[in-house]
Amino acid sequence: MTINTHTNTSIPATRNESWGFYGTMQDKAPAAWAIALPAIAEITGCAPDAVRAFLDSRHGRHFADEVQNHLYLGRDLEQSLQAAIATWMGWTIKRLTAKEYGIPRGLPYLTGFVLHCEIVDEQLAA
Repeated sequence: MTINTHTNTSIPATRNESWGFYGTMQDKAPAAWAIALPAIAEITGCAPDAVRAFLDSRHGRHFADEVQNHLYLGRDLEQSLQAAIATWMGWTIKRLTAKEYGIPRGLPYLTGFVLHCEIVDEQLAA
């Protein structure tokens, strides 16, 4: 199932409504999903299905926590998502994370975990 946005871009629907990014965003989930998925795909250069895998994961829940922190500070949903994206793109994969997850050292954190979740998702589907 996909959601069509006003730009006619197909956005994969969540496969994890109760947890991950979607579950953490609660009543804001549908609107947040529609903004976050294409924005993350654009900035990371990753496919929408890879971003869906990330957002549905425990890492997506942590990303949603960052969005919630910005909402708490009084930012609107769009601003909060953009701030969370900027934060996660500003962090880089360090030695321990690279060793633990197999993500190349030095990648932006958001890009690295989207790629990691894509690989895990593909492995589970095989």
